[in-house]
Amino acid sequence: MMWPGLRSGAKGEGLSAAQVAVKVAEAERRERETRQHLDSPASERGPYDGDPEDLAEQWVARHAEWRRVAALMDGQGWLIYSPERDVQGSAWARERDAQREGALARRAAWQRERQDARDELKAKVWLSGEVSRRLRVIAARTGLEPEQVLAQLVDRVRVDDDGALTVDAFTPR
Repeated sequence: MMWPGLRSGAKGEGLSAAQVAVKVAEAERRERETRQHLDSPASERGPYDGDPEDLAEQWVARHAEWRRVAALMDGQGWLIYSPERDVQGSAWARERDAQREGALARRAAWQRERQDARDELKAKVWLSGEVSRRLRVIAARTGLEPEQVLAQLVDRVRVDDDGALTVDAFTPR
């Protein structure tokens, strides 16, 4: 079972069997409490209580993981927990780290896209028939869409000191 949010290696390193037993008991108590909280009416929950189902799932997973660590220590005869010797726990930790890094990268990409979308300007431009025909001819010759030609045109606009707009001659690409 993979458990979100708990790193027994980081939190359990150097713990004795008795200390791990305390962690098992605490996780069991918290699992029970979060299940009871989950069963309580939503009106009794505070405005800052997170997702009670998510919290309950986390404590179920943490309880299971601390039980696994206790059983591993007992089965291997370890006096203290060492994440380096816990092959399964270490593999899960690496997998969690990879998932977390992927999630952070996806979130950063999503935030960049949102910022780019806020910076974009979408405009409808009504052109006269003659200007529209010329734009379509230019676009057809370059293999671009008319909107792409206009975007390239706007990229090259300069504003003079007197506020006049100018564009040097260019070939759309």
